[in-house]
Amino acid sequence: MHDFETKLLLAILLPGLLVVFFTRVTFHHIVGLILTVALIAASVYAGYTHNWMLYVADAISLTVGFWFAARMVRNAQKEQMDE
Repeated sequence: MHDFETKLLLAILLPGLLVVFFTRVTFHHIVGLILTVALIAASVYAGYTHNWMLYVADAISLTVGFWFAARMVRNAQKEQMDE
């Protein structure tokens, strides 16, 4: 696999997974999103990301991860209220 394809695959998977991971750690989906965006901004600043296609893949992955994390938090709160 070439360098660009590897970066694209990671851009598609990693931001969404990080949002969910940070949400599980902090118990708040907005904090998870902010921490993930900060990590992506640091990687862009360090020069690891330099292609608009990677930016778009990061944004889509962040959006899907945020949606899933918000849904996960809502379901956990609903279950807690039902108990």
